[in-house]
Amino acid sequence: MRSAKWREWLGELRPGDGLVVLGGLAFAALAAWHLWQGGAARWAEVRAHGKVVARLPIDRPGTVTVDGPLGKTLIEVAPGRARVKSDPGPRQYCVRQGWLTHAGAVAICAPNQVSLHVLGDSPAYDTLNY
Repeated sequence: MRSAKWREWLGELRPGDGLVVLGGLAFAALAAWHLWQGGAARWAEVRAHGKVVARLPIDRPGTVTVDGPLGKTLIEVAPGRARVKSDPGPRQYCVRQGWLTHAGAVAICAPNQVSLHVLGDSPAYDTLNY
């Protein structure tokens, strides 16, 4: 019975219906890709205790050491990317985040109260913006 309904439904489709479905999917994918981009990464912003302690251009190498309650966190910037190189936190989530390359990307070292945020020319959209 189930396959009969399926065949009946497929019989109602016309060749143009498939093109409309594919066009809609392509449009949705392109719109999502375009709208969720924060633009090119331009700056690496480092915060400690909720305050900005450094803002580094992301087009040249550099490092910043930030003091937190647990110890020192080392932030590294290379052309086009930034990362938390080392952190005294127990689980190392922010270090495991790896290189951040897109505007809007964030690495948070919560136990040490340090965060790295990659900024671009325009803000990136995420679930917090809604």
